[in-house]
Amino acid sequence: MDGKMKVAVMTDVMKMELTEREIPSPKKDEVLVKIEYVGVCGSDLHYFEAGGIGANMVEPPFVLGHEAGGVVVETGADVKDLKVGDKVALEPGKTCGKCEFCKTGRYNLCPDVIFFATPPIDGVFQEYVAHEAGLCFKIPDNMDTMEAALIEPLAVGFHAARQGNAHLGQAAVVTGAGCIGLVSMMAMKAMGVTKIIVVDVQQKRLEKALELGATDIINGKEQNTVEEVLRLTGGKGADLVIETAGTEITTRQAIQFAKKGSTIVLVGYSASGEMTLPMSLALDKELDFKTVFRYRHIYPVAIDAVASGKVNLKGIVTNEFPLDDIENAMVQSVKDKANIVKSVIKIC
Repeated sequence: MDGKMKVAVMTDVMKMELTEREIPSPKKDEVLVKIEYVGVCGSDLHYFEAGGIGANMVEPPFVLGHEAGGVVVETGADVKDLKVGDKVALEPGKTCGKCEFCKTGRYNLCPDVIFFATPPIDGVFQEYVAHEAGLCFKIPDNMDTMEAALIEPLAVGFHAARQGNAHLGQAAVVTGAGCIGLVSMMAMKAMGVTKIIVVDVQQKRLEKALELGATDIINGKEQNTVEEVLRLTGGKGADLVIETAGTEITTRQAIQFAKKGSTIVLVGYSASGEMTLPMSLALDKELDFKTVFRYRHIYPVAIDAVASGKVNLKGIVTNEFPLDDIENAMVQSVKDKANIVKSVIKIC
């Protein structure tokens, strides 16, 4: 397909501009996707606000965005499983397929992954993208491309729930009610967990958690989190904790209210990258710690959960912005975290 497309580029910290680039041509194993929705991820906001995450530093002009859904408009010569008009969710990471991690099925740990919006690889705040067909998952007719875009964060939630072996009969706690906390909660519900307590300090986020299926909420600013979890679990503590807030205080609390022999899944990144934790207590309780880096083999599962009605994925969205208003969308998402749980950008 010939022509130009709109692209939103980060030109500096807290600055975005619209420009034009050539529409890419798909390789023989790729499809060209007309992007309709892109979710705004916490990593996008970190890059936008701080100019980098750890060693990954943005060198403007840079394109953010990696949670994409759209429609196939052109297929490469070797593509057999997708056709023009198919609605797809794009898995954003292309791995090498040759390293020990890829060969053993843990491809999310591939050291040579090429991942949308991870410097120096541009993201998908743009009208079209050419992407490997095997990483474009067709969604059924009863789903739309906004939901397709949100499969990416939901995949993180399902990976966290799987890492914790979520199942019927557990009392679970999610610390942090941002997007990843909410999708982790919904993933656990889809996997059979019936009692899920959600902890946060923002009341609007806690109300959203209740709306989406939390059985109990705790406002950590106004209540004693450890005491409340113990009260709500009859003094037993949590069988499973998914920690998404990424703070030392919530991680310490998780160790304190976790039941002996239970599992804590660490998902949230701390600002400093380091924490001081009560490890003697963790040893006394013989806790299992699991961690999460993105996801693997999850997209079909996540799509099925949404299509079957087990997950109300659109429910996490609080704000929608057009591509032409991209800078304001990013600024508001950074500055108004008390009210904006999840923003999406309508590309076209």
